Amino acid sequence: MNGNEKLSARAYWAIGMMLFALFFGAGNLIFPAALGQHSGDNVGWALFGFVLTGVGLPLLGVVAMGYSSCKDVEELASRVHPIYGLIYTIALYLSIGPMFATPRTGTVAYEIAIKPFAEGLHMNMEPIFLAIFFGVSLWLSISPHKLVNRIGNILTPALLLVILLLIVKSFITPIGGYALPQPAYGDAPTAVLQGFLDGYNTMDALASVVFAILVIDFVRLSGATNHEVITKTVMEVGAIAVGLLGIVYVFIANIGATSVERFGLFDTGAPVLSTSANYLFGDFGQIILAIIVLLACLSTSIGLITSCGTYFHKLTPKISYKLYVVIFSVALSMFGLKTIISAAIPVLMLLYPLTIVIILLALINDVFGGRRCIYAWTIGLTMISALMTGLETAGIAPDALEGLFTQYIPFQAAGMGWVSFAILGFIVGLIHKGLVSENK
Repeated sequence: MNGNEKLSARAYWAIGMMLFALFFGAGNLIFPAALGQHSGDNVGWALFGFVLTGVGLPLLGVVAMGYSSCKDVEELASRVHPIYGLIYTIALYLSIGPMFATPRTGTVAYEIAIKPFAEGLHMNMEPIFLAIFFGVSLWLSISPHKLVNRIGNILTPALLLVILLLIVKSFITPIGGYALPQPAYGDAPTAVLQGFLDGYNTMDALASVVFAILVIDFVRLSGATNHEVITKTVMEVGAIAVGLLGIVYVFIANIGATSVERFGLFDTGAPVLSTSANYLFGDFGQIILAIIVLLACLSTSIGLITSCGTYFHKLTPKISYKLYVVIFSVALSMFGLKTIISAAIPVLMLLYPLTIVIILLALINDVFGGRRCIYAWTIGLTMISALMTGLETAGIAPDALEGLFTQYIPFQAAGMGWVSFAILGFIVGLIHKGLVSENK
């Protein structure tokens, strides 16, 4: 097709379903289930906040990449400075790749889908499972151009079909009534804020700028060349993906909200899903849940390994894409993951605010003429708060400094202190823009 033509309806849905599956890991089931349990009859307000960050931010990330005309995340982040662009992008890919998100796909898949069936074997099946899981991920990641067919046309419909089975049964056989909300969700404003913060846990905003590159590539492979057509198509495909996410979140949160009366309150969403599936379907329920989790984790693992392999091959072309994919997959299937995951959390607390801010700046780039000083000041001051949050999460923040931030920085106690720094940085950047020449 030429640059002014649209993709076929089938291509739209295939790419949209692929993007949904890439986003939708086991965490996207666990976190809304836990939110439902803890928010009780305020689940609607909590979901409103959750959808803003769990659905809205990923959509903005995908749209921002399409609108920016940047070929990759590094080019976008380099609007701050080329060195920052390189460091930020490497940190982002390592975090959503081998440091955190990709290992989590294997670990969560084992804990929920395999471990309940392996408890009577009196042996640790996790290394064997991880080797198989990431071996399959490797096989499906070797040919990235086949992702739309393998995920969009095969894995995603299967995943949605099994989720639909769970949702429909929850309405046919209601688990219980709505419980009273926990203190963090005690009234509408607090429920919205807590839900907003809970949405961070999905990590989809971080992944959105990475997965968007895959989507843009597939849109171009389908024949689109015009920037406006690509941007519009990416936005529509992104809307399909996050729309499906939002629908699943609503119904899974409802299952959680109606489960407390019968099962009590759980610490995490995993046992919520497990006990609810068992109640709704008996022993067969655990099999249904295992299928959902395995498909969700496998789809996300494939997308993350593919994205990381593509970027690092571009960074060091002497090492082939296939070798990078093998390195990531083999390493993940052979070594322990929990220590890596724990160590990576402070890094994520640093990267999330920086990612949100770069997405927002990309979307309003034309408003301030794309001036580097705006990017530099806004990201620079945001980083101050993000670094502090990372240090707090790691438990190594100086007590005096932590106290000052909590006392004087708005929203710091709620984990949103970076908002004030970002606004201040943007204002300072605008002042700088007015005082210096246009090329700075």
